[in-house]
Amino acid sequence: MGLPTPLRLAIGAVLAAGAFASAQAADIKIGAAEALSGPAGQYGQSIRNGFQLAADEINAAGGIKGSRIAIQFEDEQGKKEQAIDVFKKLIFQDKVLMLFGPTLSNSAQAADPIAQAAKIVAFGTSNTADGITSIGDWVFRNSVTEADVLPETLRVASKHAGVKKVAVLYGNDDVFTKSGYDAFKKALEDLKIPVTTTETFAKGDVDFKAQLTKIKASNPDAIVLSALIAEGAPIMVQARQLGINLPFIGGNGMNSVKVFDLAKGASDNLWVGSPWALGSQTPENQHFVVAYTQKYKAAPDQFGAQAYDAMHIVAAALAKVKLTGNLEADRKALRDALPSVTHTGATGPFKFRQVNGKDGKPAGYDAQQAAIVSVTKDGKYSIEK
Repeated sequence: MGLPTPLRLAIGAVLAAGAFASAQAADIKIGAAEALSGPAGQYGQSIRNGFQLAADEINAAGGIKGSRIAIQFEDEQGKKEQAIDVFKKLIFQDKVLMLFGPTLSNSAQAADPIAQAAKIVAFGTSNTADGITSIGDWVFRNSVTEADVLPETLRVASKHAGVKKVAVLYGNDDVFTKSGYDAFKKALEDLKIPVTTTETFAKGDVDFKAQLTKIKASNPDAIVLSALIAEGAPIMVQARQLGINLPFIGGNGMNSVKVFDLAKGASDNLWVGSPWALGSQTPENQHFVVAYTQKYKAAPDQFGAQAYDAMHIVAAALAKVKLTGNLEADRKALRDALPSVTHTGATGPFKFRQVNGKDGKPAGYDAQQAAIVSVTKDGKYSIEK
């Protein structure tokens, strides 16, 4: 004889609630410490979108062995001290399995040692300064270093724009922009391109006319610019106001569709390099661009693409791992699985390469990818070879 209907319904509700609780408990908790406000929020918002889009796709396809990915976002504001605090909160209080971020290289240099000491993966998707992954063997990134990308950017821009000599302008108070300057300097020396003058600025500066006037007087064929977009876009605007209509050859910090909003009519003739380009016609990138644009009603940028791919790279590593619920063991299992992951995504074919630490011993893992060089014209990027 069957159970009475009310009792059957009650038991069904209890079982359903239990199943729901079990599903909730099985969520894979990942922390994302990103600059969601402040000047670096230009990058952090795109990064958050890329992570969320990938997680939604993975979860819709059944998750990782039936477990959902749950991302906990924290705003590190692009500040070193805040990044350290957020890392500590996510590691020790929220007990996440791994960390993405921080957004800027300055913050990564400050916060990644916390993750290394706690033995939890810190995975950067946007920091490209030299030395970040040398911190230790728990530090990963899929953002290609400036040292790897800038020589190709310079080579392609020089070929197409007839660049024989350049002026250099860089931020001298930021790990990322100083590292970019070092990479540009070496690449220029290797390509035997002379520098007419080298000028500097500081984060937060708004008036660049003195530096640009000196640059104009030195008569270069192009301006090599290592800047974050908060300063880089106004530099382009003020250069055009001074009648400097030369090409700008920029680093990773200038590779954002936000330049079209911030520099408006002054955004043409900016050369940038990255493993990702909006116009890349690979099936993986076309899927990403369409999905991102439909979800967020805006075109993606390099930072959203790298975050999107990073989440899929981590998902591929998690698929190899049997999570036990022992946080220390699970964090190590993920760390051990990540280095062997290969992935073809929005940014093209990807694999890790291990780097050495300051002591010469094997440390963390950098991205191994080829760069695509693009130039801006009429509010769009076009690929050049």
